[in-house]
Amino acid sequence: MWNTNRGTCLRSKRELWGLFILLLYTAPLSCSSNFSHLIYKIKEGLSKGTLIGSIAADLNLGLSSDPSRSFNLEQKTSSQQYVTLNDTTGELFTSAMEIDRETLCAESHEGQGCAIFLDVLILPQQYFQLVKIKIIIEDVNDNRPHFPVDEIRVSVPENAPVNARFAVEQSAVDPDIGIHSVQTYWLVNDYGFFTLDVEENEGGELTPFLIITENLDRETQAEYVTDIIAEDGGTPPLLGTATLRIIITDVNDNCPKFTESQVNVTLYGNATKGMQLARLQAHDPDEGENALITYSFSERVTQESRNLFHLDTITGVLKLAGKIDNNTGKLYKLIVLANGPTCIPEVATVTVHVIRQLSGPPAVVPRYIAFEKDGVVSLSESEPPFSPIAFFTIKNTEPQLKIECFLETTGPFRLVPYERFKNEYLLETTEPLDYEQQQDYEMVVVVRNAHGLVVNTVVKVHVLDVNDNAPVFKQSFVEITVEENNPPNTFLVQLQATDADSESRGQVYYLLGADAPTIFGLDGSTGVLSVSTSLDREEKETYRFMVRAVDRGTPRRESIATVIITVRDRNDNSPRFINKDFTFFVPENFPGFGEIGVLTVTDADAGENGWVALSILNGSDIFVIDTGRGALRAKTPLDREQQGTYYVWIEAIDGGEPALSCITMVTVLLLDVNDNPPTVLFPQSNQSFMLVLPNTLPGTSITEVYAVDRDTGMNAVIAYSIIKRTDGEPGSFDIDPYTGNITLRKALNNRGLYSLWVKVRDHGQPELYSTVLVNLFVNETVSNETLIQSLLPRAVDINHGEDPPIKEGREGERVPNPCGELMMVLLALTVTCLGLFLTVVSLVTFICCKKRKTKKKRSEIEIPLKLNHEMVDKIPMEISNI
Repeated sequence: MWNTNRGTCLRSKRELWGLFILLLYTAPLSCSSNFSHLIYKIKEGLSKGTLIGSIAADLNLGLSSDPSRSFNLEQKTSSQQYVTLNDTTGELFTSAMEIDRETLCAESHEGQGCAIFLDVLILPQQYFQLVKIKIIIEDVNDNRPHFPVDEIRVSVPENAPVNARFAVEQSAVDPDIGIHSVQTYWLVNDYGFFTLDVEENEGGELTPFLIITENLDRETQAEYVTDIIAEDGGTPPLLGTATLRIIITDVNDNCPKFTESQVNVTLYGNATKGMQLARLQAHDPDEGENALITYSFSERVTQESRNLFHLDTITGVLKLAGKIDNNTGKLYKLIVLANGPTCIPEVATVTVHVIRQLSGPPAVVPRYIAFEKDGVVSLSESEPPFSPIAFFTIKNTEPQLKIECFLETTGPFRLVPYERFKNEYLLETTEPLDYEQQQDYEMVVVVRNAHGLVVNTVVKVHVLDVNDNAPVFKQSFVEITVEENNPPNTFLVQLQATDADSESRGQVYYLLGADAPTIFGLDGSTGVLSVSTSLDREEKETYRFMVRAVDRGTPRRESIATVIITVRDRNDNSPRFINKDFTFFVPENFPGFGEIGVLTVTDADAGENGWVALSILNGSDIFVIDTGRGALRAKTPLDREQQGTYYVWIEAIDGGEPALSCITMVTVLLLDVNDNPPTVLFPQSNQSFMLVLPNTLPGTSITEVYAVDRDTGMNAVIAYSIIKRTDGEPGSFDIDPYTGNITLRKALNNRGLYSLWVKVRDHGQPELYSTVLVNLFVNETVSNETLIQSLLPRAVDINHGEDPPIKEGREGERVPNPCGELMMVLLALTVTCLGLFLTVVSLVTFICCKKRKTKKKRSEIEIPLKLNHEMVDKIPMEISNI
């Protein structure tokens, strides 16, 4: 039953969708109420769940309708894999598949743009609406330019004129569009002969052109290798690199030149046919067909000479082609031409002197051990000393005559008799050869018989190079200074290393050592060292690392150099106080120019940029500051009663250009000192009096003594006591020690003037007090005020002996009050406990200071001040609690 219902539901749903699709394609497009169009723009590469837009909000559709609206994608398309749709709220989000514009729109060109198209149906039927959505994908700079090949070759004829242009056909491509595509090209090293220009065709593509800036000479340098950089317009820009090999092609601008224009040959009459007489050599700096040289006799050479001597047109070897008449001596002069393409022939003269030989000269037969070609022996420079080169056998000798054989040379060679055989000589080296010192040697094996006949045999040795030299840095220590906050990719230095070996064995490339930070880059071909990021001296002032120079020989050899980079300071840090603000507690009346506290300020810069001067912005007439130590002082003692708190603004300025500064606020709180005695405000005069009726009942409040103290805390707590009486009835009046209220103690039986000396004292240390005379006139009325006034001075001197007289000094008699006595006992106990507490705190502070010697003076001064502040605050609290 459940399956049947489910199938029925599915069929109903398909029928409903079919109805919607039918309505979609049969409804008139002009019905704007059922059709909407939305356009959104997003950037490629957004993360999953990024909101693209809200369909309901953008179409002003309410979500509280009944039944509620639902939002549905019409059908599955390839575009839906990039987005998800909330069917309740109509919000579009990016899906897990990241949008890559270059992949999504690979077939479209830049002008067409890139977009995703979606159809959204709003259901149910009473709300039905088709929403056409276009999501435009905007490009971001996520691709770097790329050259189609790693190495680009451009051929330039050596006679190319200045400003000649050669297109670099393999230009870079960048899948990004607009400003993010390739914008310019540049060369890492132009050698002073080249520059780059960029041309844009009708399609907007950029083609780099190589421009010749100086005259070229292939014979001076046949090839230039550098890197060509393609840079896009992103921020930051991305770069693409390829090797640019500029090949200078040859033109025939040189003609052959003989190495020797005069050659003398001595020929004996019994010389054998085919004997090599000389080798003429001409050189043409051109290459290829332009450097082809052919040798020929001049037209002035006779036919006889042509029949007797043979000249190889390719090698220039002159040999004996016929038989020499031994009976006559003769002199032959042969003119030899070196011919090059489109060149006037170069001329050399060979003079052959034929010497008549009676018994015949000795014959020298060489047998080469080392490799020999065309009379040139090739030896590797790695051969050890005493390496054999050739055997020389001396023939045509007379046994009874002595033969002399020796070597004429300036090189490391010797000719020694081979001990096993007679007339055999061995040519060998005497020490290792060094290609870098000399590549070619020419020596003569001289054989002379007893008749004085001499035969010279020329031996040429060419030294073959091996990779026996490591690259050598021009400087083993490279010290560089760069200013901090440099722009990225700043050029630092171009390292230079040379290798004395030849060909690829002498080609050097550069590498960073393993200890080099990743922020530094080194071009392997040019040795250009750069830094990719901005340096901060405060983060690190010196960088030290190794660089390597490696050749391309086998085995490879390398050398290292040390690079030391010092970052020069710039004034990019303001001075900083160690605290945001400062609070100092000092007792009032602190001596003038005494040290109130020390402000510690730092500046991360160095040198003059880190020098800091302190100044007071306000209150300079009261305070001064030591700009060296930062000690704050008051010019004169300060009175808390005049002003208890001072706010001083201190400015710290460094020595940089331009100067940087910072400001802090210093709060100076004055601690009270008992330097003010109580001031009696009432009664205002010792000559005043008050009428007291005789029938006043005991316990009645008669008057009060009112006094104030400008000090604070315990220094301002006032106690009242009667220290002397001049009344006729002792003990008639009492005074409240706390309020100063005077009350009648017992009934008054006598009339007349009663005078009370009242002592008003504080609780400070030392104790300060004031006295006042309270005159009470007991009578029903004041009938004769003049009489009373006349009694007042005499009343001062009356002494009934009730109380002791006033003592000199600041100490007075204690108030005979049990509560007051208890108060003083508790106060004494409190002061004793407080003294013990201060002793313990002082010991703890002393131990902490010993353990923290490295702390700054600012901390050492502020901690006791803060403790004192806590103690001062704590004293009145404890006493008030008592």
